[in-house]
Amino acid sequence: MKQTIQLRLSQQLTMTPQLQQAIRLLQLSTLELQQEIQEALESNIMLESATEDTATVDTAESALRAEQPLQLNNETLPKELPVDSQWSDTYDSESSEQFYPNRSVVNRDDGAYDRLAGLAAPTTLHDYLNWQLNLARLSDRDLAIATVLIDAIDANGYLRLDLDELPAILNDPSVEQDEIMAVLHRVQMFEPPGVGARDLHECLVLQLRQLVATTPAAQQPTLALAQQLCDTQFQQLARPDLEALCHVTAATKPQVRAALALIRSLNPRPGALVSAQRFEYIIPDVLVRKREGRWQVALNPEIIARLRINDRYAAQCQVKRAERTEQTAVLKTHLQEAKWLIKSLESRNDTVLRVADKIVELQQGFFDYGEEAMRPLVLRDVANDLDLHESTVSRVTTQKFMDTPRGIFEFKFFFSSHVNTISGGECSSTAIRALIRKLVAAELPTNPLSDQKIVKILAEQGIEVARRTVAKYREALGIPSSTERKRLT
Repeated sequence: MKQTIQLRLSQQLTMTPQLQQAIRLLQLSTLELQQEIQEALESNIMLESATEDTATVDTAESALRAEQPLQLNNETLPKELPVDSQWSDTYDSESSEQFYPNRSVVNRDDGAYDRLAGLAAPTTLHDYLNWQLNLARLSDRDLAIATVLIDAIDANGYLRLDLDELPAILNDPSVEQDEIMAVLHRVQMFEPPGVGARDLHECLVLQLRQLVATTPAAQQPTLALAQQLCDTQFQQLARPDLEALCHVTAATKPQVRAALALIRSLNPRPGALVSAQRFEYIIPDVLVRKREGRWQVALNPEIIARLRINDRYAAQCQVKRAERTEQTAVLKTHLQEAKWLIKSLESRNDTVLRVADKIVELQQGFFDYGEEAMRPLVLRDVANDLDLHESTVSRVTTQKFMDTPRGIFEFKFFFSSHVNTISGGECSSTAIRALIRKLVAAELPTNPLSDQKIVKILAEQGIEVARRTVAKYREALGIPSSTERKRLT
């Protein structure tokens, strides 16, 4: 091979830092964007919040109040204090339960109060059960057994442990099954009712047993009948035969219905009542309101970042070339980054508003009539109308929310696939799910609609859909089958 030198002219597309920043900001959620802006305000000296001027007066007033000496009411002070007493013996300190009733006071080795150590941790089911165990008066041997049992309880409140394995876990072969069962019955008396059960049958029985003490005398026969059904006819409760249950229990139909209603009111997952769920709050990006007969879209003013360039520091960059220093170069870099950030935020707000406005325009039937009027919509439709790339629309609709009179919805909620209609048109899958939910809500409990009946009803309305599609949508809505929805007369 012979080496040669060639000159070529070509074009290629590269992503500049400005474009990368704009794309990254576009796909951030509202909370993530606020965190990003806060980090930029702390790291970039050129950036400042436009709302700082309005807060200056409040800050000054707060500073003046802080400089004022603490005024004590002389009437509450005793004339003399014992020489061997401490201030905390007479007056509650800042770390007392008066100010922190739900926090534990934790002292470090040096005796100082540790604020972070006193923060309350999320309560779990195991924490709640161990707290009740500490209040129970058990021997050391029973306490060890109860601790193992509580550790084997899952998040739903069920005991997931073979009791025959417990002596080996305790490394004590002398532990007998009678001792284990006695401690287990003690744990099963803890709150929430039904905790510590080994299966669903035992869970329901435990809950009914704890209702005996709180049920009025007039409802005791219904409770007794419910206990009898759970003990002897548990397998038939899923698909109950009213005539057979009346024959077995020698009870009337109204009495059996009342007992079945009581059983259905029980909680099959008692552990879910005590959970450490952390709720995430949604901040809508846009607001949709109807004014003068038209749906109008506006950015949420509470989340719009109002940033500006600090004029004082920006003026220091306007110096002659001969007078420039290393500090001036750093300021110019911060100034350029601040301009890029402000421009990227403006571009992000404009894109989000344009996409939201187009979604409201295309889904106006939903805002007027509800989910049943939802039309099929894909990302490509919005991208073509706004002359944007489909990936850009995908970034805009991710983790962005819209506050409407019908509730708060994510942008992606308004995009759905379509199903062909008999007339040759299209129907949104969201609209079909809404129709299925409406049909099931209006059905007779004694004669629920099967999937095939729902297919026929939808066909009468001009919607051609397969039975397996109806079954898929029904399961996605959390609606059980027709046999499970059937109720006795």
